[in-house]
Amino acid sequence: MTLEDHAGDVVGKARKGLGLSPGQVTEAGGFTAEGYGRFEEDGTFDELPDFEKIGELLHLNPDKLATIVSGWYPRAADLEANKTVRQITTNEGMEVHCYLVWDAATREAALFDTGWSADPILALLQENELTLKHLFITHTHHDHVAALTPIRKQFPDLALHSSSPNAPEGQRNQPGQVVELGSLQITSRETPGHADDGVTYVIDNFPGFAPKVAMVGDAIFAGSMGGAPSHYQLAREKVQSEILSLSAETILCPGHGPITTVAEQLTVNPFF
Repeated sequence: MTLEDHAGDVVGKARKGLGLSPGQVTEAGGFTAEGYGRFEEDGTFDELPDFEKIGELLHLNPDKLATIVSGWYPRAADLEANKTVRQITTNEGMEVHCYLVWDAATREAALFDTGWSADPILALLQENELTLKHLFITHTHHDHVAALTPIRKQFPDLALHSSSPNAPEGQRNQPGQVVELGSLQITSRETPGHADDGVTYVIDNFPGFAPKVAMVGDAIFAGSMGGAPSHYQLAREKVQSEILSLSAETILCPGHGPITTVAEQLTVNPFF
């Protein structure tokens, strides 16, 4: 699995978020106009750009940006200790992850987003003899909720959780609310920016002192963040205050790209 964003994507998201022109970054980085266009498109370059000046212009950390360019890939995170968390990946022209989590004793399960297709979700539920009790939506962009209708049709008593203003009051996340899934505890943190209804779910109390898991949607990726040209500063602030404030070992499960940890992103993510 590749990173969701190469260095050109990172720079492009920052540029668009700040409302700057390609020409401004071209000049700061020492690119030709054609060279910068290629860098944003595929992350390649002929001569090493001036990351110090790019970082200064775009408020990105230049050393962390150089780390992404060097071919960094997350190594700190795995779900080996969190044995009842599964990543499910579907692809309909764009790859997206959803996640199934369950309590080992009660076999009660919660789904975080749906991805494109219900089929692998239903297969995993059947394979592990699970009862799906909850569906948590990180945000309502189509790739994350495309299978919502068939899932709800299959499980009409499913409890739905989201921060969508269009959701019925009883389905909206509430401050301080703790949803229990057997012995597991699920709380929500509002993380708008990439999406107006963006929310992160934190799952705690795994057996054997396994780390917390945060379902972050598209708020943050390994080495990058979700695009937020309309609410860029809000997006950065919410990731910093609501996600990167979690304990260092917390595993971050994004909607695209590989999983990572809070500690890893504080070390390498150019936005933070």
